[in-house]
Amino acid sequence: MTDFTIFPAIDLRAGKIVRLAQGDPERQTIYGDNPREQAEIFKAAGAEWVHVINLSGAFNEDAAANLKALEGILSVGLKVEFGGGIRDKETLRIPLEMGVERVFLGTAAIKTPELVDWAIAHYGAERIAGDIGARDGMVMVKGWQESTPLTVQAVGQRLYGQGVRWCVLTDVKRDGVGTGVDVSSAVELQKQTGLQMVASGGVSTLEDVRRVKDAGLMGVIIGRALYEGRISLEELFDYEEERRKRKDGMRDPLSSFLV
Repeated sequence: MTDFTIFPAIDLRAGKIVRLAQGDPERQTIYGDNPREQAEIFKAAGAEWVHVINLSGAFNEDAAANLKALEGILSVGLKVEFGGGIRDKETLRIPLEMGVERVFLGTAAIKTPELVDWAIAHYGAERIAGDIGARDGMVMVKGWQESTPLTVQAVGQRLYGQGVRWCVLTDVKRDGVGTGVDVSSAVELQKQTGLQMVASGGVSTLEDVRRVKDAGLMGVIIGRALYEGRISLEELFDYEEERRKRKDGMRDPLSSFLV
């Protein structure tokens, strides 16, 4: 994957599609109970990838329903990246053998860094990515419920040194509340470490997406804004297609959506 990628998100808890506000398990909104159908909607809109998070696993809850939902999502034919609750070799192996293209390591990358080494050695850098949730520049773990003394930069540098090349950075304060994506932090981390960064958290407008792409980041994850109709995937993918066809210096087609 070399081009900028838009990742629509499906967050799973007890098999349902949910979104949390600022990662708080008590501030949950349910958006549906048919993840496969939602994946089909994303595919029909032009998506090639879907970002799936196993919130039940992240919170140490029973994740059986989420794995069943993952099967349905995979059957749609989208490329799937998956994270949440991957804390050991077994929970890493299962989604990859199910057909997931790439898994994300968050808490495990901090608590058991040797798992990152093992995963890279067995599956390769294209299938293993970092997942950094941050609050005020400090890394959060265990479903973003526990703080650490580690800076985003320190963790990013360590991940890159271990062979990780893809990484998501989420500003926990912005996630699920539509306050705008933190582009600058992701750009800084990409420059400092060499990681190929995907921005997440707070995306609420087409302008947010444009800022992420124009900053040179590799992708953006969009969740609540899609479910609440503030962003249309069809418009986004139409915009991307037009932009690819236009020469430098011509009018930006996205501007018509921002009037």
